[in-house]
Amino acid sequence: MTLPTENQDKPGHPRWRRARRIAGWTLGVLLGGPLIAFWVAYLVLDVRSPQEVLAGLGKTVVLKYADGSELLKVIPADGDRTFVPYSQVPSKLRDAIIATEDPTFWDNQGFDPTGIGRAFLTGVGGGSGITQQYIKKSTGDEDATLGRKFAELVLATKITQEQGKEQIFESYVNIISFGRGTFGPAAAMNAYFGRKLDDSITWSEAAFLAGMIQSPSVHDPAASGDLHASRRWQYVRDKLVSRGYVGGDEPMAYPGGEIQPPSETRAGRVTYDEFHVKQQVLAELEQDGFPLGRLQQGNLTVETTLDRGMQDAAKKALRDKLNEEPKEFRGAVVAVDPGTGAVRAYQGGDQGVRDYASTPHALGSAFHPFTFTAALLHGFGPDQPMPGFSKVEFLGETFQYPDPCGKKCTPRRAVETHAAGTLVALAKKLGPEAVSEAARQAGIPDAVDAVPTLREKDGFLIGPGIAIGRYPLRPLDVAGAYGTFAAGGRRSTPHLVAKIRDESGAVVWAHQDTSSPAFGDDDSSRRVAAEVTATLRTGGRPAALSTGEAEHGTSPDYQDAWAVGYTPQLATAVWIGSDDERRLKDASGRKLTGDVVPADVWRAFTTAVRPR
Repeated sequence: MTLPTENQDKPGHPRWRRARRIAGWTLGVLLGGPLIAFWVAYLVLDVRSPQEVLAGLGKTVVLKYADGSELLKVIPADGDRTFVPYSQVPSKLRDAIIATEDPTFWDNQGFDPTGIGRAFLTGVGGGSGITQQYIKKSTGDEDATLGRKFAELVLATKITQEQGKEQIFESYVNIISFGRGTFGPAAAMNAYFGRKLDDSITWSEAAFLAGMIQSPSVHDPAASGDLHASRRWQYVRDKLVSRGYVGGDEPMAYPGGEIQPPSETRAGRVTYDEFHVKQQVLAELEQDGFPLGRLQQGNLTVETTLDRGMQDAAKKALRDKLNEEPKEFRGAVVAVDPGTGAVRAYQGGDQGVRDYASTPHALGSAFHPFTFTAALLHGFGPDQPMPGFSKVEFLGETFQYPDPCGKKCTPRRAVETHAAGTLVALAKKLGPEAVSEAARQAGIPDAVDAVPTLREKDGFLIGPGIAIGRYPLRPLDVAGAYGTFAAGGRRSTPHLVAKIRDESGAVVWAHQDTSSPAFGDDDSSRRVAAEVTATLRTGGRPAALSTGEAEHGTSPDYQDAWAVGYTPQLATAVWIGSDDERRLKDASGRKLTGDVVPADVWRAFTTAVRPR
């Protein structure tokens, strides 16, 4: 072995000169490569004008049934994209949009350094300000990828150097969607408030329109209801106050009474039940990164999970039964494939723009299978003897019901006999958190539209209402959670979108399977599901069925009634109620119960779609 000499370690030695050259080249590549790539991209890439973008948006989006036949078309309406110069955008609306979407807009360089850095490190997108949002909308590329973020950085720099902030805002505000097929503030003002856009706009109206931008298919009160829309409006109002645009004492109120119904339903272009499907599909697509503008720009086709025959059968079963009942009755039907979560039928009613399939309602005694599940998960045997209860104190509230369970009561028998008092006592022994967690494991989501489920209004506490199904849940989620029992304990997320195809028919996006064991491992999940199914499949029925009612306040009358059941192939939730909280009686003068009107709808639908 030759040991290194003292001369070889000196900086002038050839080894050192070679090391310095390598280090220099490496540093040059590391620094120069990105700069060269940035400069080339700067010269090659360009941003389209808003007029070009708007011209490319006039494409119809086709929604299809699962068999490939046409469900409906989302057709751009004439006059829905009037270009509005910056000077004609009311200052209140400008301020509301900037306060909500990009509070540093007037001072920043067109991009969010934090979001760009996160994209380079993780390969996924970060938050975007107004300039970046305009670039995404104008290019039609909204994928959260490293390449898109790099191009966005280049174009944000370029457009900020070439255009003034007023021109950038003008371009942005004219190509963004405010929902209801509108692009730009003039179309939005007309669609929601039936007025032209001018300085008569109020702070309340401006806050409402600014709140639509983030997710218009979700925040539209016609899709999610006034309660959700008012929360979004409050968020924007708080931003306006905290960022100094309006004073905390400024008189502002959610403008719910001024908001118009969607013009497409008023004009008869789609039926109300078709409108509900369209809104639910578009909301789901937005969550998956495909807002309406992207669908239109790419001329994309959406394949839903809906089965044409089942959709028609659900509509007929619901309509036929409600035609026999008092005029204030409303209803919804949702049917889900338990194995995949694919929604096969989605009927939110055809009485108006309110979608009852995605509106939360109190589940009442139809919540009992989740209490039963919690008992199984915490060591109770389904046939373990337990005392029956008629009066129970739970979390400061007194519950009193008849005791149909008797001395030979068990958790299974309590569910079979609707022994509400005994099930309240069981929930008390398990604890409210355990009952809530069992429902979540089955598939009830933690939150809907950012509002926590199975919680008090503060969003944190679980009150005594958990024991009697007082907390409102959507039929869509209830069908999915019962579907977990039908699928042998495997949970799948309910969804209405299967695939998105481009003009050539190639699949550009497909729903990924989310199935997983719900209650621990596969064996535990199968055991729990089997016990629940055996409990609900009484009297030799081929299907498992649970009916239930939710009380009207503290009275013995009911305001919501349910029938929820399943076969291995289909889980179906039926809700019957009204637009407001009231005591409901059916056509025979009897108080509304789940085993009459909802069960009739459930049986009619299930019989119609049963394999021959």
